[in-house]
Amino acid sequence: MASQEENFEQFEEDDAADSALALYSAGRKRMFSKELRCMMYGFGDDQNPYTESVDIIEDLVIEFITEMTHKAMEIGRTGRVQVEDIVFLVRKDPRKYARVKDLLTMNEELKRARKAFDEIKFAENHNKQQKGNT
Repeated sequence: MASQEENFEQFEEDDAADSALALYSAGRKRMFSKELRCMMYGFGDDQNPYTESVDIIEDLVIEFITEMTHKAMEIGRTGRVQVEDIVFLVRKDPRKYARVKDLLTMNEELKRARKAFDEIKFAENHNKQQKGNT
């Protein structure tokens, strides 16, 4: 009998948590729905997935980001999240770790490419100005 009461109490707690999440989800703006729809389609879902499915996935994404941010704030400098903190958190998950490393490498490559492009643009403008002065 005690186990049935415990199960009922757990059900009530789960139901309350689901209700709170539903109220929270209903009241906030959807930030990633467009991107999630594209990702879901890319992973084999319908081109126009159900709004409810997108909303659930977005809730999971927001929850994941929130949890990771809180954890990163606890291990690093107080009140500040740094890249090294995120790398530290995912170090034991090979897929996440590899993805983080790929994204960091790509970010560095993009920075170098932008810098090179800006230098070329600057040199072209400088040459145009010199030709205009003569």
